Amino acid sequence: MKEEGKKILGEQRRNLILQWLKESNEPFTGSSLAEKTNVSRQVIVQDISLLKARNEPIVATAQGYLYMQTSDEKKQFQRVIACYHRPEDTENELNILVDHGVTVCNVTIQHQLYGELTASLMISSRRDVQQFLQKIESTEASLLSELTDGTHLHKLEADTEEQLNEACQALEKSGYLLSSY
Repeated sequence: MKEEGKKILGEQRRNLILQWLKESNEPFTGSSLAEKTNVSRQVIVQDISLLKARNEPIVATAQGYLYMQTSDEKKQFQRVIACYHRPEDTENELNILVDHGVTVCNVTIQHQLYGELTASLMISSRRDVQQFLQKIESTEASLLSELTDGTHLHKLEADTEEQLNEACQALEKSGYLLSSY
C-alpha cells in the first residue's frame, strides 16, 4: 500500500490507519504507522487524536495503538481491583493476572494534585508483560504507582467470573491485593 517515498496525505492516511488498526489484533506503534505512511510520528499522534475525536475506540498502550474491537459473541467479565506493591513486584503481579487468563485493561492512581490518572495497558500475556517492562526500561519511565507509593487500581477483564476470582485469590496470597469490587 505504501508508495516508496510518497507521503500519504490527510484523510486518506487517517482512513488507512483506521483500517490497519481494525484489521489487527496486535498494536501498532506511532513510529511504524509513520513509516508506513511516510510522515512523522507527530503527524500520526495528531491523526490518532482526530480519530479519537470522532469517537473511534482507539487506545494508546505501552505497546502501541489498538482499536478496541467490540464483541457481541461473548460477554467479558470485568472487575476493578486495588493493589499495593513495590515497583520490583510489578512483573510478578502482572504475570499472576495473565496466567489466570485475565487481561489487565488499565492502571489508575489517585494523584494528590491531578486527581484520577489512568493509563491504558491491555496486557493479556507474558509476552505483553515483557514488552511493557522493556518499554519502561528503555524509556526510563516510572510506573504510575510510584506516584502513590505503590497503591493503584487495575481494571481487569476475563472470559469467566472464575478466572477473575482465581486471579484475585492469587494476588491476595502474594500480598498485593487490597480489595476488589
